[in-house]
Amino acid sequence: MAEKVRYSDEELQEFKELILNKLELAQRDYELFNAAITHNGENGTQDTSPTFHALEDGGEDLSKEEAGRLAARQLKFIQSLKAALIRIENKTYGVCRETGKLIPKERLMAVPHATLSIEAKNKQ
Repeated sequence: MAEKVRYSDEELQEFKELILNKLELAQRDYELFNAAITHNGENGTQDTSPTFHALEDGGEDLSKEEAGRLAARQLKFIQSLKAALIRIENKTYGVCRETGKLIPKERLMAVPHATLSIEAKNKQ
């Protein structure tokens, strides 16, 4: 029996649904991080006394920096998921870009945007 070189259309559809669900959640999280950076819909310390506000500035800046890092990381994740959807449409999804072999389904279910098999990832 020949070695499987790509996933079936049914399997690709299963992966697509998983990715679309993860993409929806990731976009929701990204919007939350952006709202934290810009304080959309939040009272925060803007409407409190100046003394309290001065004490909170340091923590607020730290929170904005952390939210910014999380937003950037989430955006990268979103872009990776969108790239995976393109690979599904091209029917190249699940093929390791280093070895050319099929990435195990278990790995893709855990990390649906993976482009490397565990073997290739360990060599890096």
